[in-house]
Amino acid sequence: MICRHRSSCCASRLLITHQETEPAMKYVIGVDIGTQSSKALLVDANGRIVAQHSRSYQVDTPRPLWAEQWPQVWFDAVRACIGECVRQAQAAPGFDPAQVAAICISSLYGGSGIPVDAEMQPLHPCLIWMDRRANDEVAWIRKTLDVDRLRTLTGNGIDSYYGYTKMLWIKNQRPEIWEKTRYFLPPNSYINYLLTGELAVDHSSAGNIGGVYDIVGRNWCPETMAMLGIPLQMMPSRLLQSSDAVGGLLPQWAQEFGLPAGIPLMAGGVDAAVATLAAGAVKEGNHVAMIGTSMCWGYLNQNTDASHGLISMPHVFNGLQDNYIFGGAITAGASVSWFREQFCQAEIAEAKQQQVDPHHLLEVRAAAIAPGCDGVLFLPYLMGERSPVWDAGASGAFVGLSLYHSRAHMYRAVLEGVSFALKHNMDAGAKGALFLDERLVVVGGASHSDLWMQIIADITGYAVYTIKENVEAALGAALLAAYGAGLVSREDVKQGWVSLEQRASPDAARHRMYAARFEVYRELYPALKPIMHKLQTA
Repeated sequence: MICRHRSSCCASRLLITHQETEPAMKYVIGVDIGTQSSKALLVDANGRIVAQHSRSYQVDTPRPLWAEQWPQVWFDAVRACIGECVRQAQAAPGFDPAQVAAICISSLYGGSGIPVDAEMQPLHPCLIWMDRRANDEVAWIRKTLDVDRLRTLTGNGIDSYYGYTKMLWIKNQRPEIWEKTRYFLPPNSYINYLLTGELAVDHSSAGNIGGVYDIVGRNWCPETMAMLGIPLQMMPSRLLQSSDAVGGLLPQWAQEFGLPAGIPLMAGGVDAAVATLAAGAVKEGNHVAMIGTSMCWGYLNQNTDASHGLISMPHVFNGLQDNYIFGGAITAGASVSWFREQFCQAEIAEAKQQQVDPHHLLEVRAAAIAPGCDGVLFLPYLMGERSPVWDAGASGAFVGLSLYHSRAHMYRAVLEGVSFALKHNMDAGAKGALFLDERLVVVGGASHSDLWMQIIADITGYAVYTIKENVEAALGAALLAAYGAGLVSREDVKQGWVSLEQRASPDAARHRMYAARFEVYRELYPALKPIMHKLQTA
């Protein structure tokens, strides 16, 4: 008997055969542990987001200029985010948890790291990047040690921002903790240990500690550690690239998450560098500004020069050759949040009635204010300041206020002040960079603001681009997971998983006006520095 529908039958058989032989889609999970929240993404091997979840928490600030967090807060958030992503994904067509190939975690810069004992139990809260308590230790280093040698070996400077100065604070002020400390672990390294039972530190996190890492040799630095009095044994000996596997997911967590045991966890890295990777920074000259709680502007370079006041660490991709060199403001988005919470109760109440975000009302009103805020300037030094100022005693200030000025003037001045801090770092960084791309990519919460993106373009003179997908560090972690698991190639990483869109172009007239105002901004800190320090002493 001859089949009247031969072509369609054959096509059906071919389709069935194709469906039976087509490999199942693979997935990865990227997690970012932030200062105020953690976020996880579950994505497929093409970078399509299948599920995402976040959890918020707070920073502990028991004294002025102190900032610390217990690691259990991070671990609880990471568990909740991964578990919820898997639960969401199970409702997606074709998703199979058995096809999750890898997990990777990026994290905030953990400053001192978490001091743990021989049983790997935390002994003290982690003194995070924002903490500035180690001023006496900084003074001792500058007075006692060969600081030029320290800078040459580590590619980094001396400030209470750096983790090694915070370690010395624990040594001097918490000797009972120091005596029991076996390791100091960056946040992602500690969470990786809890999930896998394996101990390792990625090179970016090691380099960001500062004075204990040899930026040229890509290893711990016995010479500087001996100078500082920090035992080499307190640093885990196993250093990995960010896409290398630390170990496999332990059965107890696999069961909790609904995933197979043994899934590899990649080493991960510092969130600013991972977000920079997510934004497509993979070659020399690429530069990205991450503006969240803090601001980190950084570029890729194979050389380091601590004399320009920026921070250096191995990049999270091609990290044996490329360095991520960055500077930034401690309180960027934090300055905006502080101003809103302390001074904008009327706008918050009005926004609640209108069922809109308070920032929307503030931005509409600030957009009506002329650039330059009718003579008001803001210094965003609410927790001291990092580069290129490097002064834990610096403090915030509004200058130029009169009875004419409103909250809208002050809100816009905050946006402009943080943008001036960005330009301050870009000018310092340009001294050591061979070149910078003509476009500036901005990631983080600030990228939601059209007004802020235009202000940044007008102040810096760069066309501003943002990521359409609004995922940043967590997606960068997922990309590292996929690369480490062999799901994507080096070229795929260079192409990235995001698409950029231009958000603002600099206006020539406004750029000239802001250039003059920036010179005043730069004069403010040196003029006010003695008064700032006297007030803190008093």
